[in-house]
Amino acid sequence: MRQRRRHCDGLARRDFIRVGGAGLFGMGLTLPEMLAREASAASTTESTSGGSTKGDVSLIVVFLRGGMSTIDTFDMKPDAPKEIRGEFNQISTNVPGIQVCEHLPRVAQQMDKFSLIRSFTHTNSSHGFADHYMLTGYHPTAAFNRGLTPNNERPAHGAIISKKLGPRGPVPPYVCLPNMHKSAGAAYLGPSHEPFVIAADPNAPDFAIPDLAPPLNVPANRLNSRQELLARLGRFERAVEAQANSGARTLSKFREKAFSLMTSPQAKKAFCIEAEPQKLRDEYGRNTLGQSCLLARRLVEAGVRCVTIEHVDWDTHGDNFKLLKDELLPALDGGMSTLFRDLSDRGMLESTLVVVTGEFGRTPRVEGGGRGHWGPGFTVPLGGGGIQGGRIVGRSDSIASKPAESPYGPEDLAATIHHLLGIDPDEEFHSAEGRPFKIVNDGTVMKEML
Repeated sequence: MRQRRRHCDGLARRDFIRVGGAGLFGMGLTLPEMLAREASAASTTESTSGGSTKGDVSLIVVFLRGGMSTIDTFDMKPDAPKEIRGEFNQISTNVPGIQVCEHLPRVAQQMDKFSLIRSFTHTNSSHGFADHYMLTGYHPTAAFNRGLTPNNERPAHGAIISKKLGPRGPVPPYVCLPNMHKSAGAAYLGPSHEPFVIAADPNAPDFAIPDLAPPLNVPANRLNSRQELLARLGRFERAVEAQANSGARTLSKFREKAFSLMTSPQAKKAFCIEAEPQKLRDEYGRNTLGQSCLLARRLVEAGVRCVTIEHVDWDTHGDNFKLLKDELLPALDGGMSTLFRDLSDRGMLESTLVVVTGEFGRTPRVEGGGRGHWGPGFTVPLGGGGIQGGRIVGRSDSIASKPAESPYGPEDLAATIHHLLGIDPDEEFHSAEGRPFKIVNDGTVMKEML
């Protein structure tokens, strides 16, 4: 396996990870603190929902950070010059007339379960800025570009889903794995809607979730003993809380709920990937992306509304074809194909929207063995959750450099996601300063896919 590479901007993968030091949450919240804020947010959601319909659709975002090459995967141009078309050949899928890359043979056999937007486009080809655009539907402002605003200037899709729809049962509404991208946060929606971050590789032999690992291995009676110990030591804490504000005084209530979550059979089952059959784990792929896709399915099955998977490193400036052939495409082929098939086999595909994308595509022309950043034209696969499978939406030009018809962008993707989850894209939120922000700014629902 290759060594951890750096992005072209000099930042390594770890530099982009934003995990709280006190826990698994983007703002460093402990489990009881997260639960307390979640409850407060649920109350706010109920009072500000405006009567919008709460949908039963969940969302899985497979974010291929670094940018996947569209011309080497889902929009091949076999008649283009060699320096454009590259080294790969295309193969037929199980949908007549649709071809994809030869190194995605298993994905090709699931083409009937998802569709391809081959006319996707936006105007930013820089890491960080384009990430934010794709994960939020908002193009970064000039202040963001100058580094004068937080990493997540606007809330990510999962944070909006958390705000509008709240949790289902004991599991968090929004989860990021194996880590949290810096633009996957809640922005002005506040810490209550930050994601629960796994902060561990589900493919690791010793995979465990830091805040939930002890309950997976420690009997409930031992946890109860620990809780009794906390109660004995709580006299001083209660004396302090008596002088504090009401929010602090209620923290013990949510500590109790934290114990309930950590001993909940439903929550334990959701995170216990070892319970899956070995054969199915092999089909997903014994790699970080494959096992993340499997864990995402388990989390959605348990009630999580949004799971964002971050997979690196698709920034193929050098050795584009070797990296794709030997590492990146095999992992995507196993994880993506098995996720769609598994969701379908379990009757979950209609209630689970899957979006596979990076922040942009790669340049049509091969230079120095690789391809550079390219926002003007790329492909976004998505399926389930009300999307028709086996369709091609839009068309790129002869070298896959830009749309030839039906251009769509991040705003349109955001509008479609929220529409399918029963959220009104035109609704407004307000920042702490009272500034209004639409959930989606000028996006159009892609109705031809529905």
